[in-house]
Amino acid sequence: MEHHELFQKIIECIDAGTSFALVQVLKTDGSTPLKIGARALVDSTGHIEDTIGGGAVEAQAQQQTVMACAEGKARVFDFELHGTSRQDSNPTCGGAMRVLIDPTIARARPVFTQIVTAIHDRQPGILETRVTRGNDTEVTYQWQPLGDHQDTPEFITRKDQDVLRNPILPLPHLIIAGAGHVGQALAVQAVLIGFAVTVLDDRPAFCTRARFPVPVALLCQDMPGALSQCRLGPDTYIVILTRSHQFDAAVLEACIQESIAYIGMIGSRRKIEVMRRDFVTAGLATAAQFERVCAPIGLDIGSVTAAEIATSITAQLIAVRRRGAQA
Repeated sequence: MEHHELFQKIIECIDAGTSFALVQVLKTDGSTPLKIGARALVDSTGHIEDTIGGGAVEAQAQQQTVMACAEGKARVFDFELHGTSRQDSNPTCGGAMRVLIDPTIARARPVFTQIVTAIHDRQPGILETRVTRGNDTEVTYQWQPLGDHQDTPEFITRKDQDVLRNPILPLPHLIIAGAGHVGQALAVQAVLIGFAVTVLDDRPAFCTRARFPVPVALLCQDMPGALSQCRLGPDTYIVILTRSHQFDAAVLEACIQESIAYIGMIGSRRKIEVMRRDFVTAGLATAAQFERVCAPIGLDIGSVTAAEIATSITAQLIAVRRRGAQA
């Protein structure tokens, strides 16, 4: 479950009167299944949506949530993964996790409404969770604009308070130029790995909901013109898969000057070299700008079918998203 779905689910559960808790990993040390900021929803029966790492720590979180919901009080528990053998029931990862369980989250509905609105508007921000320790554990939440380009969670501990500052960023935006078989398969895979997807094509027969039943935006018009309607930024990824090298070139010309996360284009090495020469000679791009284009697109995994080619592109998108330029 992506964060936009989880926060919408929080509001739905509150409005439905469901007894549940938001479970968050406040702090980790050493090797752990998931890191600081991981979150899940657990209801009063122990049913969980999303994950904080699975296995024993998640099982304990589910058990603790059942008790916390019955009490109506938040609680924090520490879990050590210091098992010494495969027979040991304790995980052997070697790390430790501090987990917050908050069944009082309904009081913070206005904050989570702010978050859902911000995600819809593609506005990044920080969800600050403050945990005050005492006879009872008190939890408060605050939504703040993103400052100083913080993009990783931060844990701060004070005398009687733990603070988790967790960035909530818009889903990265993937624009697929070309609604053919590869584009169709790629759209499905990209949605699954957490991209907001827009598909461009000028052919009404290809740009249809029947071919794209997943939640993607469809723009059926001239592709460079459609691209100009999209907001491009550092979280934008563009994949060029049109039906001809002329259309590929037109779309590439429309985006190669933009400061975006990724541009990838399908085609043979010869096609790419010809296009590189033409772009540089015509002054449409510098050699350095063309070097940013991942072409031929995708990781070399021996792909043959449309689905396999889409998978190789998906893997490359993941690498760029998680590793940045070094991918």
